[in-house]
Amino acid sequence: MPKRAPRSDFDTAWKELLQRYFEAAMAFFFPQVHEIVDWRREVTFEDKELQYAVRRAGRGKRTVDVLARVWLKDGPQAWIFLHVEVQNQVDPDFEQRMFICNTMLFARHRQCVISVGILGDTQRDWRPSSFGYGGGGFDARVSFPIAKLLDHEDRWTELERSTNPFAAVVMAHLKTQSTRPDSETRLQWKKRVMRWLVEHGRPADEVADVFRFVDLVMTLTPDLEDGFQEFMSELEEEQKMPFLSSYERKAMAKGRQEGRQEGRQVGRQEGSVAATQEALLDALDVRFSRTPSGLQKQIHSIEDPSALRALLRHAITVGSIEEFQRGLPKARQAA
Repeated sequence: MPKRAPRSDFDTAWKELLQRYFEAAMAFFFPQVHEIVDWRREVTFEDKELQYAVRRAGRGKRTVDVLARVWLKDGPQAWIFLHVEVQNQVDPDFEQRMFICNTMLFARHRQCVISVGILGDTQRDWRPSSFGYGGGGFDARVSFPIAKLLDHEDRWTELERSTNPFAAVVMAHLKTQSTRPDSETRLQWKKRVMRWLVEHGRPADEVADVFRFVDLVMTLTPDLEDGFQEFMSELEEEQKMPFLSSYERKAMAKGRQEGRQEGRQVGRQEGSVAATQEALLDALDVRFSRTPSGLQKQIHSIEDPSALRALLRHAITVGSIEEFQRGLPKARQAA
């Protein structure tokens, strides 16, 4: 019987990549929306405003929300809100939630709010795209564009020809779902997606970011993960390009292995702590190019291996060094 693949972390992976490559996401999934935005201007993510709307609309299961303030190329309004919701499971309240978020944001700011939905579920016929109510001549309705990831199963050749990073994202998402009962098949697809990503000649930082998504989503059993790491080492050598997520996973595995040996002797414990501290600092340096000296001192003052491993996991998923610092107390407490 094939080994069952572990559960994948779709939500964390989607949110991080959407914010980092927002323009590419709009170009890939919603070209009509992409066309009206002036991408030369700064995109601002409005997390506080998003939470205001989400609290009133309610959050669905397996949902990712992103709210961005963008500038238009032309028209009567200088800027608008773009609300993107990624829904990875069928949810009967999805349309109503989109309606409430949209109308709440408009009522609060009196600015245009364009809402779009990315549907990552496994039911081909679930395509919610509007919500409204009315009576007695009154009608209130919101219609919104959707991008159904399952539709790309029939357009695989187009995905492989695309230069947009979200082509690899869709590949990984779909093959994660289709290989859920079979970790061995998932391993082969994970290798194929990674090779496609590398051979398309994308910038190194983009490859690393998308690889992080693939790594978070296409989870493998521990024995097959070892085989994947061997494949990645060979690919790194072949392409002369290091892969950040691969390094991070190796560092985490090293920390776990050393953690299991804690207490056997003092020297090993000290070595484990020092190694994990350095792995954490290296991960921060590679991801964000800088680690403030004050933060370095904080990390060197932490001697609890569990806390350090929690922080290493935290460093892999956050979007900025500032976000890592804000989450530092919580990550230490969770260890």
